[in-house]
Amino acid sequence: MRRAVSCLSLMLLVAGCAATYVTPGGPVRLVDINRADIAAEASRKPSPNFPARIAVTRVQAADYRSYTAEPYVSGASFSVVTTQELATDEQMEALTRWPDVAGIAPVNRLLLPARLEAVDDLRVAAAKVQADVLLVYTIDTTFRVQGRGYGPLAVISLGLIPDRDAYITSTASALFIDVRTGYVYGLGEATAKASGLTNAWGSGDTVDRKRLDAEQEAFARLLVEAAKTWSGIVAQYGH
Repeated sequence: MRRAVSCLSLMLLVAGCAATYVTPGGPVRLVDINRADIAAEASRKPSPNFPARIAVTRVQAADYRSYTAEPYVSGASFSVVTTQELATDEQMEALTRWPDVAGIAPVNRLLLPARLEAVDDLRVAAAKVQADVLLVYTIDTTFRVQGRGYGPLAVISLGLIPDRDAYITSTASALFIDVRTGYVYGLGEATAKASGLTNAWGSGDTVDRKRLDAEQEAFARLLVEAAKTWSGIVAQYGH
């Protein structure tokens, strides 16, 4: 009996010390934070002004958290992440070379209100830097381990996992929104997957590096799609 109790105590101790990783928070449905009455939505018109200045911001779910980033400001429906863990300086510089772009202005902390209610708050922030178009994007990252899916803010036990049974999938989505009217010019989306994870599940740091790999690749692919969308916007609305 004493031996059984000792074994049980050891099992509880091991279980209590098992390493875990908490998946990042979720994306925000961009259409939800840009919702309006149907009549009001239909009445929105573009106010093209080319060459255009583009403001860029990342939005996530209201309760978003990740291993390396937290939102700066949140609201009931979404939050804004100002930590630049996905976009590189080179990528932002590349946006300035899109056709009919006058400049790029990331939405920083000084421009944001204390609380977010709708995408209109982001339009106000973009207007403060004289932007014409708001490029707003979000990231949706999911984990699949040994046939089980893990969504936002899930706890994953770490350890050695067969390579074929573990991977991370990230989807980046974006909208181009007219700062003055709220008119949606176009959208883009791209997905990337990170595998080769057999040795990555030993610590939260290594898992999160793989998570960032997937999200950065998804974001890079999104920019390729966004460039195509922007070329179409310029062709339709440019002078």
